[in-house]
Amino acid sequence: MIELEGLTKHFGSKVAVDHLSFKVRPGVVTGFLGPNGAGKSTTMRMMLDLDNPTSGTVRIDGRHYRELEEPLKYIGALLDAKAMHGGRSAYNNLLCLAQANRIPRSRVAEVLDVVGLTPVARKKSKGFSMGMGQRLGIASALLGDPEILMFDEPVNGLDPEGIHWIRNLMKALAQEGRTIFVSSHLMSEMALTADHLIVIGQGKLLADTSMADFIQQNSRSYVRLRSPQQEELRDAVHRAGMTVVESDNGTLEVDGASTEQLGELAAEHRIVLHELSAQRASLEEAFMQMTAGAVEYHAHSTGAAAPPPSPGLGTPSSGHGAPQWAPRKEGA
Repeated sequence: MIELEGLTKHFGSKVAVDHLSFKVRPGVVTGFLGPNGAGKSTTMRMMLDLDNPTSGTVRIDGRHYRELEEPLKYIGALLDAKAMHGGRSAYNNLLCLAQANRIPRSRVAEVLDVVGLTPVARKKSKGFSMGMGQRLGIASALLGDPEILMFDEPVNGLDPEGIHWIRNLMKALAQEGRTIFVSSHLMSEMALTADHLIVIGQGKLLADTSMADFIQQNSRSYVRLRSPQQEELRDAVHRAGMTVVESDNGTLEVDGASTEQLGELAAEHRIVLHELSAQRASLEEAFMQMTAGAVEYHAHSTGAAAPPPSPGLGTPSSGHGAPQWAPRKEGA
């Protein structure tokens, strides 16, 4: 478990993190969200003792990070995949980390296999694509077989197969009872991965809740109805005391009722339905609603068409497959 209490960080007159308190619990994937400049990276750096807080504390299973004798065995992190030594091979990068933390050499080969880099284990990491670099960074986080894992933008540079793999990896690790803390700007991916959300804005805590509750509390949910007997349906819904609005495309939107209630109401009045569907906002819509007042940088449309993408600037691909996560081995 990770516990933050009153965590604060000043950079001169700027308050980057403002009395932040929350807990990251084991057994679930906890997403860490916030607009650019919200203080996410600074918070994660202080959690790993890379930045000193102005005030407040961070506890890793009840202890400060610097009190951990072999920290990689307690907490693994991917904050910057480029931090690896480019002149060393993937294998030697991990071997150095293993030797510094008294981790068996055999573990290096195991994690390289987990992330799919065994075929390039002896190649220098400076020649790696962005996706391969991400995989190597993830391997370093897994190296000590830690109970706590932190990932900052783990899907950067990964191809679709790699994104699917890292998503399943994080879920599998959480199911083993580990503490998983992940920051990402990709709302669609976070919606598929995270069980719980920590949301901050301008350094302050905005939400600490489950994914389902966050979406429900910060967005409108309604039921959409479509029928060839539209007027009869609207009148029946009104008489039942429900709020109904007719949308631009001619469908009816009903707030405060379930699909079961409305289906039974239509059947009672012998009204044919061509559509009866619950409409819920996406995580992105809920996030935009909550953080609207905490966005530091606002872009404005100029009305001009966006220039076409330059040739050869596509998203880098990891280029290598990876096996599914395997349960840890005793003594690893």
